[in-house]
Amino acid sequence: MTRGYSAWAEGKQRPGPAWSLAVACCVCGVWAVPLALTCLSERPVSVVMRLQQLWGQVRCVVLGMVHLRAMPGTPLSSWSVSQITRKACEEVEVYVSAGIDGLIVENMHDIPYSMTVGPEVTAIMATICATVRNSYPNIPLGIQVLSAANQQALAVALAADADFIRAEGFVFSQISDEGFLNACAGDLLRYRKQIGAEHIQIFTDVKKKHSSHAVTSDVSISETARAAEFFLSDGVILTGIATGKQANPEELKEVKQAVRIPVLIGSGVTVENMEEYMDADAMIIGSHFKKSGYWANEVDFERIKKFMTKMKKLRK
Repeated sequence: MTRGYSAWAEGKQRPGPAWSLAVACCVCGVWAVPLALTCLSERPVSVVMRLQQLWGQVRCVVLGMVHLRAMPGTPLSSWSVSQITRKACEEVEVYVSAGIDGLIVENMHDIPYSMTVGPEVTAIMATICATVRNSYPNIPLGIQVLSAANQQALAVALAADADFIRAEGFVFSQISDEGFLNACAGDLLRYRKQIGAEHIQIFTDVKKKHSSHAVTSDVSISETARAAEFFLSDGVILTGIATGKQANPEELKEVKQAVRIPVLIGSGVTVENMEEYMDADAMIIGSHFKKSGYWANEVDFERIKKFMTKMKKLRK
C-alpha cells in the first residue's frame, strides 16, 4: 500500500477540516479561524484515499487548475476574500460539470511571486480550499502555494482536507525567476510528519519551468527523478520551459523507465497533443482549459468538456 495510507487502512481517525484549519492558522501565525469553518462537520474517513481510488481506476488522471485571484496584500489584489472564494467555487463548478477528474488550487495571480509567503496567504488559502472541499467532498483536491511555499501548502492541505500538494525545489538547487531555490525534501517531509499530514501526498517538480538549471546541467532528468524518488517523493512532475509550454514527450518515456512512482505532466498539454502524454499517470492542465488557452482568462466549459470527452475515448 502507498506510503501514508497504512494508518487509514488500520482504521485510525484523520483530523477533520475544522480542527486542521486551526492547526494551519497556528502554523502560519493567524488564530482568527472563520466562524463558518469551525462549524464544518467531521466526515468519516474512508479506508482508501480519494486520489488513491482514482489512481487505480482511471488511466491518465486529468487535474484542472483553479487559479485564485490575487490575495490581499499582493500587488494585483483588488478582490475581497469572499469574492475570491466565490469565484473559486464558480470555477470548480465549471470543472466538475465538464467531467474533470481532480483539481489543484493555486495562488497564481499573486504576481510577482515571493519566496516569503505571509501568514495571511496561508490562512486565506486554507479558508478558500476548505470551502471548496466542503462543497465537493469527493473530488481529489491538491494545493500549490507560490512560490515554493511547500510547508504552507501542506498546512493548507491539512486544514482543507485536501489530498496532495505540488512542491517546488524538492531535490537539487536551481535559479528560478523568484531567485535561488534550494532543495527542501528533508525539511518538508519532517514537517509533514510533525503535523500529522502523512496521508497527504507530495508531487514534486523536477527540472521545473521558469528556471535555469545550469548548476545541475550534468544531472539528467531521469537522474533528478530518481533522486526525488529516493528522497521519498510520492510522484514527479515534468514541465516545459514555462507555463503553457509543452513538456518533452521523450523525457516522459525516459522518466517512466527510471522511476516506479507516478509521473505527471505539468504544462503544455492540449486536446491536440494529449495523445503524446497518455503514458503519464496524470496531466495537470491550466492554460488549455481557459478561454483562448491563456492562463489568466476565465475557465472555458467547452474546452474542458471537449478535452475530457476525447480523454474518455483514449482511455478505452
